[in-house]
Amino acid sequence: MNTDSSNVYTRYAGELAELEASNNLRHLPVIEDDSLINLASNDYLAINDNKELINSFLSSYQWDSHSMSSVSSRLLTGNHKEYQLLERCLDNFLPGRRSLVFTGGFHANQGIMQALMGKTDLIIADKLSHASIIDGLRLTEATVLRFRHNDMTHLEHILSENRSKYDSCMIVTEGIFSMDGDIASLQQIAQLKEKYNALLYVDEAHSFGIRGRDGRGICDELGVLDNVDLLMCTLGKAIGSTGAFVSTNDTIRNYLINRCRTIIFTTALPPVNCAWTRHVIEHLSDPKMNEARANLKAMAEKLSLAINGKVGESQIIPYITGDVNLAIEKCNDLREHGFYALPIRYPTVAKGTERIRLSLKANITEPQVNEIINLLAH
Repeated sequence: MNTDSSNVYTRYAGELAELEASNNLRHLPVIEDDSLINLASNDYLAINDNKELINSFLSSYQWDSHSMSSVSSRLLTGNHKEYQLLERCLDNFLPGRRSLVFTGGFHANQGIMQALMGKTDLIIADKLSHASIIDGLRLTEATVLRFRHNDMTHLEHILSENRSKYDSCMIVTEGIFSMDGDIASLQQIAQLKEKYNALLYVDEAHSFGIRGRDGRGICDELGVLDNVDLLMCTLGKAIGSTGAFVSTNDTIRNYLINRCRTIIFTTALPPVNCAWTRHVIEHLSDPKMNEARANLKAMAEKLSLAINGKVGESQIIPYITGDVNLAIEKCNDLREHGFYALPIRYPTVAKGTERIRLSLKANITEPQVNEIINLLAH
């Protein structure tokens, strides 16, 4: 290895040592015990545990006629027919809209704003938006302003002071926020979007599949879907697959195909993943899925009320310790009793708000929730 860069290696090593000293050094965890009840995943509908759904797909998929990789971008030879079938399925699931599948939610959030918004445009984003949104904001040439989390007065102030100075404006928010599990004030945001002639971009990573009619998301649940210009939904969380899609209109879809770098310059998803995603989407309205969503809601409300003193807004329940060492200690205690949870540390969350992010799955039982409550209470 070239040692001419020894100074920078020393700097890296020093930063790593500082992280370790403050208990903020990250490691890639290895899950060695599959029997642990997972409280740290985003598999909200427990799709990965659904053997019936998995087996029905494995028995029906024509493996001998499909390759295992797309081996190029969609604009070259990677736009397999499974892509068209999946996007048609998504269009049927969200009627009146057009879908465009990406390789992942991070890719979608990085690429879409950069493609659509330029030097004469304004983007206004919630202060607690996900890291992928923040990276997308950094890549765009548009002016970027941030409004205080879920503060509609502050959002309107920014709009009234700045909207007239720019050609186009886009408001960006998550539907359900990934660290606190709270819901954006989407009905008020939709009103402001119309009042100030702005585009509305909503990231439904943590709500698609589990909220709204048959899992159509929180925008559907709150009746604002028609106000949303770009609905970004991940497929690697509640859907139990991989990839993401944006649900929009024909004009924006075609523009993104021609201008979005994370579509143009990345290898397409393997056909098998597109087929599996379609299989799951086609089953979202099954009675068993509705039962799963109902159980998830009930168990999340019970757990949140017990540990936070209030009914939470989603399946993501923060148990805030305010101290990374205490968060680690509680995670270890949970693991000793059969539950897998991880501490959330700075800089993922602000210093002083370190926590355990309890992310429930639809197959969790009431006795299991009661045990989690008892473990966290001591």
